[in-house]
Amino acid sequence: MPTAPPSGAVLLLDIKGGIGPATRDYLRSGLKRANEEGARAVVLRIDTPGGLDAATRDINQSILASPVPVIAWVAPEGARAASAGTYILYACHLAAMAPATSLGAATPVSMGGPGAGPERAPDEPRGQREAPAGNAPATGPSPRQEPRDAMSRKAINDAVGYLRSLAELRGRNGDFAEAAVRDAATLTATQALSQGVIEIVAGNTDQLLRQAHGRKVRLAQRETTLDLVGQPVTVVTPDWRARLLAVLTEPTVAYLLLLIGLYGLVFEGYSPGAILPGMVGAICLLLAAYGLQVLPVNYAGVALIVLGVALIAIEFAMPSVGAAGVGGVVALVAGSLILFDTQVPGFGVPGGLIAGIGGATALVFMGMIWLASRARRQPVVSGQEELIGQLAVATRDFDGAGQVHIRGEHWQASSAVPVRRGQAVRVLALDGLVLRVAPDEETTPPH
Repeated sequence: MPTAPPSGAVLLLDIKGGIGPATRDYLRSGLKRANEEGARAVVLRIDTPGGLDAATRDINQSILASPVPVIAWVAPEGARAASAGTYILYACHLAAMAPATSLGAATPVSMGGPGAGPERAPDEPRGQREAPAGNAPATGPSPRQEPRDAMSRKAINDAVGYLRSLAELRGRNGDFAEAAVRDAATLTATQALSQGVIEIVAGNTDQLLRQAHGRKVRLAQRETTLDLVGQPVTVVTPDWRARLLAVLTEPTVAYLLLLIGLYGLVFEGYSPGAILPGMVGAICLLLAAYGLQVLPVNYAGVALIVLGVALIAIEFAMPSVGAAGVGGVVALVAGSLILFDTQVPGFGVPGGLIAGIGGATALVFMGMIWLASRARRQPVVSGQEELIGQLAVATRDFDGAGQVHIRGEHWQASSAVPVRRGQAVRVLALDGLVLRVAPDEETTPPH
């Protein structure tokens, strides 16, 4: 049986930023620790723009099954529990907010982009609508307009049913839950308290524990009365695994790992046996694959990025007057833009980074074209063609065909005019393995 720890009877977990697999693992670990240590309660300090649906539902399942009371607290001042944060708040046994915080805007978004989600009413302004104060349901002045396509209606209705079921379980305002999904309605802390969405408004942990003390909450198997006044609070920080997962599932990091991995394999192909580029590239690709498989990825974007890098590599290997390189840069930028679903809050690649990578790739490509064009204008300095214009010495007298000595080698030669032994001749052209020569006027003495 778990025993109460000598200190840390209340565990404080921070949910900050986009909610994803790292957040899920961190919260599960915290709830497990709370159960093992016999903690009096777990406080989730929430400040999130939203996140992934699968991770959010996993978190809620852990909260609903927790034998330790879980208190959601939107804090500090200025924080928000938008989108996925609202679902988590509704699942917790107690819900609290700090002053100057907000919650709501829980409309699910689709990987299909803006057009795949519910449409706003014709006269409704863009952005989130705030629910009215008081006990009236959170509706706007314009009539509600349902999504036209079946998939959007299915997602919306599923989210409404899910959030309403959590509201009924915890005895909270179900009308606002539906409005938060259908109309992206939001509430401030004061409005949420007056409308029965939360139970407590508290600016710090002491106020939170004092107001929560003595309240009855229903756990999975039983009811319990919270005894929290004077209990010490321990902040639970993520372990190294959770921190590593958080880094790998950061969209920007996963995107950069993908590019480094692809370019590493390309460089290894150009210099077989170098080992280091290929090794680094393979490791980065595997790490990128791990991060991408838990993120809202558009695999058409991945395919475009791979195609772009391949076309750029082909341009370096077999110059095609820039056609493959230009296509590669366009494919790389297009794939980067659609790689992640930017509709999911907190899960997108900054446009500045994409522009920077695209611009750097284009500059390298243009530099390569400039170097190639300049090389074409230079005289040939290797191979047989470099003999053209060079001086040779006739090894014997000949009129027509003969032999000359040039750069330590003897070559067959032909001349339209007679050539004397030892006379300097200049190479005019190369006909197969025969040099076409003519006496050099600058070095030939006058008769």
